[in-house]
Amino acid sequence: MTGFLTLLYKELLRFWKVGFQTILAPVVSTLLYLLIFFHVLKAHVEVYQGVSYAVFLIPGLVMMAVMQNAFANASSSMIQSKISGNIVFVLLSPLTYREIFFAYILASVARGLLVGAGVYLVTELFFETPIYWPVWIWIFAILGSGLLGALGVIAGIWADKFDQLAAFQNFIIIPLTFLSGVFYSIHSLPPVWQFLSHLNPFFYMIDGFRYGFFGASDFSPYVSLCIVIACFTAVSLLAIRMLRSGYKLRH
Repeated sequence: MTGFLTLLYKELLRFWKVGFQTILAPVVSTLLYLLIFFHVLKAHVEVYQGVSYAVFLIPGLVMMAVMQNAFANASSSMIQSKISGNIVFVLLSPLTYREIFFAYILASVARGLLVGAGVYLVTELFFETPIYWPVWIWIFAILGSGLLGALGVIAGIWADKFDQLAAFQNFIIIPLTFLSGVFYSIHSLPPVWQFLSHLNPFFYMIDGFRYGFFGASDFSPYVSLCIVIACFTAVSLLAIRMLRSGYKLRH
């Protein structure tokens, strides 16, 4: 376990040493989303009975911050290690590929949860958000950040340069996040878009996470949980296989 803990400590220290950039900056940018959308739509949208639009937005924005920062942590660490060449020393260590993978994932989960907690605590200074089922909140936050961390590992391995990594994030991660119900309920969409939303795995993470706050959701939280677990398992197995094969890592 010494090697695993050392790698985990290195990954935690990597983002903690630049916390102003990796933790504080995402909190501020997420709060800007809240201020802008709340100001524009507060008089026009009411999703749940007795819940203001700002309060409805907060869980979605918290989860969005968790997922995006978990992805950013794993993907940036992986590609930086590839470009600098020090990924070779990690692969040559006596660590198993599962230990390497979970070190990256746990560090990503830690950063995602820290940013999400920061967003939530700051918003609580202005709005009071109810919490009905804390267990559901933690389950979806951990699984969601783990899933995005695994996607970050895959993206970091696949990308050869930062431009490709940015394309992966801009054309896959951000659109799936924005179309997952962060800013709206899918019941307000036309049937075709509701169907497409159900094909988006990010929707189930956002919806299940929001269920923990309001005790209400657009979809069954139990089904959402099963889908998120299945996605996390599939993506994790793919990431571990890429690490084991040395795809774009050993050559």
